[in-house]
Amino acid sequence: MHALEKLLASSSGLEEVKRGEIINARVDLCEINDLYLQTLISFKELGGDKVYDSDKVSFVFDHYAPSPTIKAAENHKAMREFARFQGIKRVFDIDSGVCHQVLPEAGLVYPGMVLIATDSHTTTHGAFGAFGTGVGATDLATILINGTIWLRVPEIIEIRIDGDPKEGVLPKDVILNIVGTIKADGAVYKAIDFTGSYVDNLDVAGRMVLCNMAVEMGAKCAYMKPNKAVISYVESRYKGPYTVYETDSDYQYSESYYFRADEITPQVAVPSSVDNVVPMNEIKEKVKVDQCFIGSCTGGRLEDIHEAVDVLKDKHIATGVRLVVIPASKEILLNAIKDGSIEALLNAGATLSSPGCGPCLGAHQGLISSNEVCVTSSNRNFPARMGDRNGKIYLASPRVVALCALNGYIGGCDCDL
Repeated sequence: MHALEKLLASSSGLEEVKRGEIINARVDLCEINDLYLQTLISFKELGGDKVYDSDKVSFVFDHYAPSPTIKAAENHKAMREFARFQGIKRVFDIDSGVCHQVLPEAGLVYPGMVLIATDSHTTTHGAFGAFGTGVGATDLATILINGTIWLRVPEIIEIRIDGDPKEGVLPKDVILNIVGTIKADGAVYKAIDFTGSYVDNLDVAGRMVLCNMAVEMGAKCAYMKPNKAVISYVESRYKGPYTVYETDSDYQYSESYYFRADEITPQVAVPSSVDNVVPMNEIKEKVKVDQCFIGSCTGGRLEDIHEAVDVLKDKHIATGVRLVVIPASKEILLNAIKDGSIEALLNAGATLSSPGCGPCLGAHQGLISSNEVCVTSSNRNFPARMGDRNGKIYLASPRVVALCALNGYIGGCDCDL
């Protein structure tokens, strides 16, 4: 069996599972974000009284934090009251940040666990050797009641990445290249196992970027065998037991893809599909940029902020460009303040907002208007994703985003990154 299959078998009380089999898996942690008040409504409609285990339930207020509307404030209030009534202590309020960042920081994510959340980018936690996937409100409500979820064991595809990246090429470039190759429907309800020397040597932040965007290929979940960086990170925050499962040597993937990191250049997903990917230097025409965004569960970590500082320190963004910077968590914000990164970006003309999802989903903190162009380190560029449906969204690495803010345009040259 594959490591993921061993994980799912263990969580289901089975000796083995096979692809396509329907199982009922134990959920080690479930998380509800502030988009999903319907979860609590469904919980009551389904006859829910007490949650299955208050220590295994968490709330994160990140998509509408701080509350931009009265309705969002009412949702937050209802969720806080539910958590108090149920004795749920793991409530990450509006000061915390994006769910996929704050949960690992809080020591709640570890190898071998099953993590289910009301967010499609829960695939992120495959970076830690966990099974993580997103579900809707009704599925999460049933988990609150009985602590389990039925799943179809996914077939598993391998994406092997070898080689060392060129200078200026970041994990976001690598995953954009992969998404552009496999396409948005290339891994629907499949698990993606990222392997190879590039993955083995990747830091925690980089691994999270790759797993995060697995869902942009339709993947049910992502997986990486934990490396030393992951184990060190987990053990510094999580104090309980965990299991790192090994894939059997004779395991056969349903599909395999091979990429060379040293052959990848800076990539851009141009409007309006995440798999409409081209090398940055192939965008021949200069396109004026109105807004640049560095943040989200894909591009708001300290490493991303440092890349922006490397480009912008002691310089200033172009006239007429807005640069919005939103750290993915309070911990990242504090560290970026301590090391001078926030000051450097503010001096360069950036606008800082509190940790959260904000403009990534077009909620608040920096939406774009009709026909405006935004270059972003986030994960989706569908029409209306970040504001007006006639806006144009380009996905890129935080380094490319900073460069576009500096120049005032994207494309038109083979820029030195």
